[in-house]
Amino acid sequence: MSLIVDNFGRTVEYLRLSVTDRCDFRCVYCMSEDPQFLSKEHVLSLEELAWVGQAFTELGVKKIRLTGGEPLVRTDCDQLVKLLGKLPGLEELSMTTNGSRLTRFAQEMHDSGLHRLNISLDTLKPSLFTSLTRNGKVERVIAGIDAARAAGFKKIKINAVILRGQNDDEVLDLIEFCRHRQLDITFIEEMPLGVIDERKRSRHCSGDEVKAIISERYPLTLSDRRTGGPARYYTIPGSDIHVGFISPHSHNFCHECNRVRVTVEGRLLLCLGNENSVDLKAIVRQFPGDIDTLKTAILEAITRKPKEHQFDPNGEAQILRFMNATGG
Repeated sequence: MSLIVDNFGRTVEYLRLSVTDRCDFRCVYCMSEDPQFLSKEHVLSLEELAWVGQAFTELGVKKIRLTGGEPLVRTDCDQLVKLLGKLPGLEELSMTTNGSRLTRFAQEMHDSGLHRLNISLDTLKPSLFTSLTRNGKVERVIAGIDAARAAGFKKIKINAVILRGQNDDEVLDLIEFCRHRQLDITFIEEMPLGVIDERKRSRHCSGDEVKAIISERYPLTLSDRRTGGPARYYTIPGSDIHVGFISPHSHNFCHECNRVRVTVEGRLLLCLGNENSVDLKAIVRQFPGDIDTLKTAILEAITRKPKEHQFDPNGEAQILRFMNATGG
């Protein structure tokens, strides 16, 4: 049982741990076109990341997801996976990746103890993929997905952000891609992080709109499946795959939030849509080896977790940090 309980009775059992703010893509909804990355001394070391993970698991966290940026651009990521995988009480260690490096690292990550992969894939069109990522090649990602399947990963999910007027005509194509490979897929509403301009507002596509597109071909049946995150899952006829939706704008899920994020700078973010945070890096470096002090800081911080986020794609309120600096 987790000891991390906020003032609204929600138990935190899920940590999203960012290992880098760097990425080999420049996705339009994740970072600016010319991002400024953190210097080495400002990011948590391998040992510090593992120490933070240990503190959370000792407090009862059962699931850790490694995020970025792109986790696999960090050369010691396999060592971190091995360290975290040995933590008592940790039931699932997963990773969110853009898939571009999986042909090289999928087998290594699987053998190091990684349990689950979430792989981002927003379009199957090579030219649009390069445009949305500003430099990526869809062929590399698809090859990475197939490499992960060949490596033995049994739990692979595709994440797709649907943008109106750009890739909303590919919703059914992405469903068919996943049906063919027996992969689950989750459609995610674009998060209003970073600078919000009129272009961002006009391209917002709600989860209900995506459901309507799918329903033109497949009736969706609500599933009782839960994976510890905010997605609501559905099944479709003639397939075992699950289709999920994460809709922070149109269907607020804050009342059952069970997760927090730690950025690669060591800031404990208590809510994706809130700037409230606590500097765990300062505590780790001021009190090296003192895990009780670190755990006390985490428990004190959780009392500041807000009741809900206030995302509004048409409003003026903004979270000025981009997604790569937040952790996926």
